[in-house]
Amino acid sequence: MARRIWFVIAILTFGVMGGMVRADIFKLAGGETLTGELLATSANDAGVQVKLGEGEYRRVPWASFSQEDLKRFSKNQKLEALVEPFIEITPEEKIKRTEVPTIKQPPRLERPPSRSLLGAMFSSGLGALVLLVLYAANIWAGYEVSIFRAQPAALVCGVSAILPLAGPIIFLSMPTKIPPPTESWEPAPAAAAAASEAVNPMQAAGAEHPTGLKLADTGASTGEPGAADAGQPQAGQQRPSLPASTSFKRGQFTFNRRFFETKFPGFFGVVRRDADRDMVLLVKSARGEYIGERITRIAASDLHLQVHKGHATEEVMIPFQDIQEITLKHKDA
Repeated sequence: MARRIWFVIAILTFGVMGGMVRADIFKLAGGETLTGELLATSANDAGVQVKLGEGEYRRVPWASFSQEDLKRFSKNQKLEALVEPFIEITPEEKIKRTEVPTIKQPPRLERPPSRSLLGAMFSSGLGALVLLVLYAANIWAGYEVSIFRAQPAALVCGVSAILPLAGPIIFLSMPTKIPPPTESWEPAPAAAAAASEAVNPMQAAGAEHPTGLKLADTGASTGEPGAADAGQPQAGQQRPSLPASTSFKRGQFTFNRRFFETKFPGFFGVVRRDADRDMVLLVKSARGEYIGERITRIAASDLHLQVHKGHATEEVMIPFQDIQEITLKHKDA
C-alpha cells in the first residue's frame, strides 16, 4: 500500500515538472511577463492563444510580444509568415540586406586580331565565296560594257580581270567605237556608165560611117516602136539611184519598243507611204535573218515581223535580246 502511494506521488511530481518544462516565459511590450504554453494551432493574423493553466487561455496580439519573442516565433514555419510584418529591422540588418555582393565578371569571348578587309573575307569560306561571286560579276560587267561601247570583248574582259571595278568604268567612260563604212571596189552604176562612155570612141559625135546601117526601133510583138526596150534604160540614160541603207547595231543602239516606234513608225501601218513604200527591214538575230515589210505587233520584250515565205506571208516573233543588227534598205538593194 505504501508503494502505491509513493508511485502516485512520483507520477504527479513528474507531471507537474513536465508542465513546467512545456511552459514558456513571454515578455510583452508593456513590460508584463506571461508564463504559459503557446498554442501554434490557434495562431492567425490577429494573434495567438497562450495556455496559462488548466482551462485558462489568453489571446495575445502579435504587437504585444517583444522583438526577442517574435524572432523566436519566426523560426517556426507555421508562425514565420504571421510574425514577419511585426519584426523590426535594425540598421545593421538593413545594411547587411542591401549590401551589394561582389560582382563576378562573366566570361567574354576574345576579340579576333585586327586585319584588313580582304584578309578578313578570305579567312572564312563564306567570305571567299562572296569575293569570287563579285569577281565574276565584275568580268560579266566588262562583257556588257564591251557590247554597249562596241569594244573588243576579250580586251575589256581582260582589263576588268586585272583591274576589278576600274576596268569596266574606264571603258564605260570612253565613247562608242563606231566602225568606218566599208568601201567597195565596184564603181557606182552611174560612174560605171560614165566611164564606159568615156572609153568607147564610137559614141563620139560623127564617129559613125555615113553609109552605115541603122536599125529602127520596132516593137517585138505589138508593132509599137520602143516596145522591146520598155523598162530598159536607153543609151546615155542612168538608172534611178536607190536610197542608201542604214544599219543599227547592238551596242550603238538599245533595241526596245521605243526604238522601233521612233525609228520605224511607217512600218506599223497597213498602208505604206511613198517615202518608205519600197523599204524593208533586214533583222539579224541569233535565230537567223528575216526580211520584213511590216511590224504587226510589238510588246515590251519582242516584236512580230511580217515576212514572205514563198507566195505567202507569215508572222515571226523576234525577242529584242536576240537582235544583233537591223538594216533599213530598199527591197531591190
